[in-house]
Amino acid sequence: QVQVVESGGGLVQEGGSLTLTCTASGLNFDGYTMGWFRQAPGKEREGVSCLKWSGELTYYAESVKGRFNISRGTAKNTVFLQMNSLKPDDTAMYYCAALVSIDDYCSAWQALDPANYWGQGTQVTVSA
Repeated sequence: QVQVVESGGGLVQEGGSLTLTCTASGLNFDGYTMGWFRQAPGKEREGVSCLKWSGELTYYAESVKGRFNISRGTAKNTVFLQMNSLKPDDTAMYYCAALVSIDDYCSAWQALDPANYWGQGTQVTVSA
């Protein structure tokens, strides 16, 4: 059984930092892409960052480039999202997904393919 679990969300002031952790189990990571997505109230889910497990592709949304960094942990089943210089616009529920079906642009619509696995999300709130 595949499980994807996010942690590390919380309340932070504008300009602060948070690190989200995603731990997945029950699958062979070779060939998967790990992705972080977010959805704010009243907005569509959007791709934040994706990382092919082989490391050959890393994607960042324009809105987070230079501020967020995705990386693999030393434990093979863990991926992090380091978020710096946070803005109120970053406030959203953040989801981690293990993706066997995804394009090169970390598109949320493709990530919703039933072949992919999602966590339950972790809330990030950035106060002004």
